[in-house]
Amino acid sequence: MDSPIPTPDDDTLELDAQDALHELQRENQALRARLENLLELAHRNQSIMARHQSFDLKIIGANSFRELITNIFSALAITSELDVVSLVLFDKYGDLQQMLTDLKIDLNEFPHLLFLRHEVELSQPESALRKPQLGLYQSLAYASYFTSFNKKPASIAIIPMRRQGRLIGCLNVGSFRADRFQPNMATDFIERLGSIIAICLENVINNERLTYIGMTDPLTNVSNRRYVEQRALEEIGRARRQRYSIACMYLDIDFFKQINDRYGHEGGDDVLKEVARRIKAELRLSDTLGRFGGEEFVVVLVNTNLHDAIQVAERIRKSIADQVFTLTAAGTCQATISIGLTTIDEKSNQDNASVVSRDMLQRADRALYQAKNSGRNQVRCY
Repeated sequence: MDSPIPTPDDDTLELDAQDALHELQRENQALRARLENLLELAHRNQSIMARHQSFDLKIIGANSFRELITNIFSALAITSELDVVSLVLFDKYGDLQQMLTDLKIDLNEFPHLLFLRHEVELSQPESALRKPQLGLYQSLAYASYFTSFNKKPASIAIIPMRRQGRLIGCLNVGSFRADRFQPNMATDFIERLGSIIAICLENVINNERLTYIGMTDPLTNVSNRRYVEQRALEEIGRARRQRYSIACMYLDIDFFKQINDRYGHEGGDDVLKEVARRIKAELRLSDTLGRFGGEEFVVVLVNTNLHDAIQVAERIRKSIADQVFTLTAAGTCQATISIGLTTIDEKSNQDNASVVSRDMLQRADRALYQAKNSGRNQVRCY
């Protein structure tokens, strides 16, 4: 006779139902936790994307080299939570640095901006600069990229920047965390970042070049008359606000027509270029030098009293008179310069800036006339 099939009692059924309910609750809690994690990750990614979009807009909208470089070093570090950011730019002949200096951009403001003449200075093979390099910091391989930092990063990303197949520089970022940048990480995002920054750099450098061309005398590569007159107005306004003196020098090469007649216009051009170079060598970055036409130059010295201005003028005069000029065609020649000098102090800087500027130039010109009439190769004040 078959045994009867056991039937669960009510207590057993209730326990099974409770277990099933608890299992469902656990699964529900696990799903809820996963959903919250996914939502948190989505919000974090959205926040990161928004920060990067904001950074992209900042650098794309930069109108000047200074604005772009400032954003790269400050905004990028915050946006990407980086501990170190540096930038290497290749400047084979030093033309870019010279242009930026002439535009009154003090490169000392950017200690993490490095200019190199050749790729070999990075102590890495050219093939290593074709794709981003990620991994642990190694002093032998990467010291050149982070030379301006006392504390070196633990992990780094070296991002080559190319334009039209040419390597223009490298964006170099680092973290004090060793696991932040790893060799097996995808590089799509940082390659895109390097491309955007390379395009922005090319754009602002081209804009600065256009500005530079418009304000530069093509022969001597110093400022032209229009730019000096503009700078004079700006400096007069700044001197008035900050209550300091400025000085103005009017300089004229002595017997320049005789130089042209004897050595030809090519020889005269050689003298003009070398005179401009020697004048510039005695000036500070904040001072302004311009060619006013022919063999005449004007210098505006910022925050300078009469005593100091005379010393600068004498150094310029001696640098020209005491050294021969080597000519391109052949031979050498001597040249001297006459200098007229005047100053504008707080008391004389009360009128309209245009009036003050015109009066300053006229007085320097009168002082130059006195130097010429007194025998040339001297400094006179008015």
